[in-house]
Amino acid sequence: MAEPELDAGGFKRTLKDLFAGAAGGVAQVLLGQYFLWQPFDIVKVRLQTTSQYSSALDAATQIFQNEGPLAFYKGTLTPLIGIGACVSVQFGGFHWARRQFEQRNSAKDARNPRLSYSQYYLSGAFAGITNSVISGPIEHVRIRLQTQPHGAGRLYTGPIDCIRKLSAHEGVLAGLYRGEAVTILREAQAYGVWFLAFEYMMNADAQRNNVKREEISQLKVATYGGIAGEALWLSSYPFDVVKSKMQSDGFGPNRRYQSMRDCFAKTWQVEGARGFWKGIGPTLLRAMPVSAGTFAV
Repeated sequence: MAEPELDAGGFKRTLKDLFAGAAGGVAQVLLGQYFLWQPFDIVKVRLQTTSQYSSALDAATQIFQNEGPLAFYKGTLTPLIGIGACVSVQFGGFHWARRQFEQRNSAKDARNPRLSYSQYYLSGAFAGITNSVISGPIEHVRIRLQTQPHGAGRLYTGPIDCIRKLSAHEGVLAGLYRGEAVTILREAQAYGVWFLAFEYMMNADAQRNNVKREEISQLKVATYGGIAGEALWLSSYPFDVVKSKMQSDGFGPNRRYQSMRDCFAKTWQVEGARGFWKGIGPTLLRAMPVSAGTFAV
C-alpha cells in the first residue's frame, strides 16, 4: 500500500503537490497538446456535437479538406494556458483529501492510517470537483472555438472575444459556466476512477513484487498511468458527451437543451445509447500517452 502522508507537513506538502501537478500539466501539454491531444480532441468534439460525420476518420478528413490543417488546433490557447493549473489542482486536491482520510483513519487505528479504495475514489472525486471550477469555463471556451463556423461566418475571433460574448449573453454563471453541473459530475467520476485505478495498480505491483512504490520502474508507472487514463474516460464519457452538447448549444430561441436532464433525455430519444459514446475512439487513443506522461513526471 502507499505510504501514509501524515507527517509530510500540511502547507508545504500541498505546495509540493500543486507543483507536481503543474509539472504533470506541462507534460500533458508537450505530449498531448501539440502532438496528440488537440487534433484528436477536435475530432471527438465534432463527433459529439453533430451528426454530419460517419466516423472519426471521416470527421478528420472533412476538417482537413474544408478547413485546412490548422483547424485541428482551434481552441488550443485556452487549454494551453489552463492545463498546468488544472492538473496542479487535481493532484493538490487529491493529496489534501488523502491526508484528511489518513488523519481520520489514524484516529480510529493509529497502526493503520492507510486509505481504503473507496477513500481513494472519494479523494479523486474531491480533486475533480475542485478542478471543475477551472476546467468548466476553460473547456466551454475551447468547445465554442472548435465548433464555430469556419471562415467569414465564425462567431469568435479568439478566446478573449469568446469569454466576453458568452458572459454578455447570459452572465458569467449562466453563460461562461454553462454545463457546470454535468462538468462536476464528469470530473468527480473521472478523477475518482483515475486516481483509484492508478493507486490500485501501484499498490498491487508493490505487494506482488515485495518492493516499495518508489522502487517501481518509471516504465511501469507510465503504463499504469496510461491504463488509468483509459479507465477515466470509459467511466465518465457519457457525461462528457452531454457537456459538449450543452456547451456548443445555441442561445435564446436557438437553444435545444434547457438543462442537463433535458440533454440526457433528448440524446437518448434521438440517438439511443450509441449517442453517449460518439467520439470514444479518438478519445481513448490519446488518453493513454497523455495520462502516462502525467504520472511519469
